[in-house]
Amino acid sequence: MPQFSYKARRRTGEVVEGMLEVADRSAALVQIERLGLFPVAVDAAKSGASAAASGRTAGRKTDWRGMLPPTLREAMSRKRKPKLQELSTFTQQLANLLSSGMPLTVALNSMTHLESKGIPADVSRELKQDVMEGRSLSDSMAKQPRIFSDLYTNMVRAGESSGALVEVLRRMADHFERFAQVQSKLTSALVYPAFVLVIGIVIMFFFMTYMLPKFLSIFDGLNVPLPIMTQILVKISHLFSGYWWLMLGVAIAAVILFKRFQATDHGRRKIDEWRMKAPIFGKVIKLNIFGQFARTLSTLLENGVPVLTALKITEQIIPNLTVKEAIAKTREEVTDGKTIAQPLARSKIFPQLMVDLVKIGEETGDVPGALKNVADTYENELSIALRVMTNMIEPVLIIVMAVGVGFLLLSVLSAMFAITANIAR
Repeated sequence: MPQFSYKARRRTGEVVEGMLEVADRSAALVQIERLGLFPVAVDAAKSGASAAASGRTAGRKTDWRGMLPPTLREAMSRKRKPKLQELSTFTQQLANLLSSGMPLTVALNSMTHLESKGIPADVSRELKQDVMEGRSLSDSMAKQPRIFSDLYTNMVRAGESSGALVEVLRRMADHFERFAQVQSKLTSALVYPAFVLVIGIVIMFFFMTYMLPKFLSIFDGLNVPLPIMTQILVKISHLFSGYWWLMLGVAIAAVILFKRFQATDHGRRKIDEWRMKAPIFGKVIKLNIFGQFARTLSTLLENGVPVLTALKITEQIIPNLTVKEAIAKTREEVTDGKTIAQPLARSKIFPQLMVDLVKIGEETGDVPGALKNVADTYENELSIALRVMTNMIEPVLIIVMAVGVGFLLLSVLSAMFAITANIAR
């Protein structure tokens, strides 16, 4: 059976070293914790000769990443931000391991071997190392903000303080799962219309730049006056085929100007206001934002995060600048000792239903429950609004495509009729 050398600390802070003969490193960690020690380092024991040889080899070993330019090295080491579903899976796996009675360091060690798409094993490995060195799990997660947001770390910190870390992790997994489902519904509702629109544009562009010029070459040797619709189509075709580069340049310039306008606070505010007031889409956007606000704030407050911290975290994750500013003003007024419902009502941004339910929650002492009811209501309404939006967009797209195709057919057929009539004369 392999041997492992370890370095650990007693509860008094005294450092102790020793050897264990166990099956693997995970078993060594369990054995150390059973001895009432806090593991600092656990390594496989080696014979003197092999250890010295491996030491010389390790001394000569160089990390090839160190030879790369700093910017490229930084880009390679940067971790991709995980998707909500990936974060939910990771959180649920960790909660399951801890609920089985496994110590935190052992659970994190097991997480390095579990399949967790989107979150590399290095993340769990770094968390385990930090925890073994004496840091709390929340502090370790705070060192990786690209993976774990302020919402995540603050809820873990609240779970550590209350001694209900497993329960908090399960709630977070449910929280991310809900948001992932909402995102999936939004994406699914927009995929089909976007696909039809793109295909239609590609077909029209191909017809105008390739097929139509070949067809119009028939008329070159004929002195036949073209119908008005065909003349319009010919001019559009010449514009597409002869000045496509100009149209592309105008489109790129428009995108750049839009991005610059959106980058300013004034521009972003105006765009966000327009999105919320837009027909059909505006209702969907508002329901999504208000549901996200209520769900996030409810989850934070339910897990013991202070109200000011919860409002600040919620403000950070809301994408709409108008709503962000309303939350910031609410947080400032709550600092002055006022309730949440009053400043929410004064902002004129949040719907009256949310304000009334929050006020009732404050009177009954259950604001998280009230916000959860608000979130459930808006998520249900969002599902209905998405179905209505999809049902409205599909016929509109069909009508637009039919008008475009009909215009093309009428233009071509009217020209053919003109040729036939001329030959008959």
